[in-house]
Amino acid sequence: MIKDLLHKRILILDGAMGTMLQRYKFTENDFRGKRFKDWEYPLQGNNDLLSLTQPEAIADVHRKYFAAGADIVETNTFSGTTIAMADYHMEDLVYELNYESARIAKKIAKEFTAKEPNKPRFVAGSIGPTNKTASMSPDVNDPGYRAISFDELRIAYKQQVEALLDGGADILLVETIFDTLNAKAALFAIEEVKEERNVDVPIMVSGTITDASGRTLSGQTAEAFLISISHIPILSVGFNCALGAKQLVPHLEVISAKSNYAISAHPNAGLPNAFGEYDETPEQMASQIKEYAEKGLVNIVGGCCGTTPEHITAIAEVVRQFEPRKLTIEI
Repeated sequence: MIKDLLHKRILILDGAMGTMLQRYKFTENDFRGKRFKDWEYPLQGNNDLLSLTQPEAIADVHRKYFAAGADIVETNTFSGTTIAMADYHMEDLVYELNYESARIAKKIAKEFTAKEPNKPRFVAGSIGPTNKTASMSPDVNDPGYRAISFDELRIAYKQQVEALLDGGADILLVETIFDTLNAKAALFAIEEVKEERNVDVPIMVSGTITDASGRTLSGQTAEAFLISISHIPILSVGFNCALGAKQLVPHLEVISAKSNYAISAHPNAGLPNAFGEYDETPEQMASQIKEYAEKGLVNIVGGCCGTTPEHITAIAEVVRQFEPRKLTIEI
């Protein structure tokens, strides 16, 4: 279904979950809810946990993005691995967090699809990069040291993938990739689950260019990143986060020219200011993303840090008038 739509129009991904949740100004008690009121470690900032303690807020964010024009929303599971949840001593909750996050998103997707059957809505299971890197040492005095192994990542990602699929995710989105080896572990885990369950689930892969050098944190150019993940059957490849829409253009041009996959982009609302906030208005961001569409570079667009339903509405309005990037192969 989604593969057919990619030939017909540019699909719209949602905007930032974290930016929206900040509007609620949740306190430590809100993060804890009744269930975790006696948890012995601080929980504020664990946004994934809100799928259990504030599920209505999560549902409301998804609802707002679908209403803004999104075809695809991401689950609230960016940190949904045992590796990232170790910060809160919540490794045992990982399956439930992912399952519930996917279930909430799927419920809202079904609501909107029922209202507009000609515009089906989809759920992308968000698989973040974790807070550890398999390619680089966190210790400058010991360059050979690694805080995590490929196998540890694979096992953690596999648990997340199983729960996301059980909860109803239609797509799996391996995103904000700063270390391609971490992404390879996620993709390996996905392939394992697909084989074991005999299912075919579309996979989106989205890397992060971390600075003006045009490279990922682990040192790859856009083209090298593309080559590194091209052995896996994926739906789309693209970039998100780190840069604003304008700075992403040359990198999208590279992968669009070299790839047979659909191309995705969900940049930040500009670069952060001195206070770590994002100032780009919906109109400013939409006018920059218009360049992607004019040049025929993209099949899927949305927003990352600092973006809101207002940004998504403006982006959807702008790209509606353009044809999607031509796909030369059956994806």
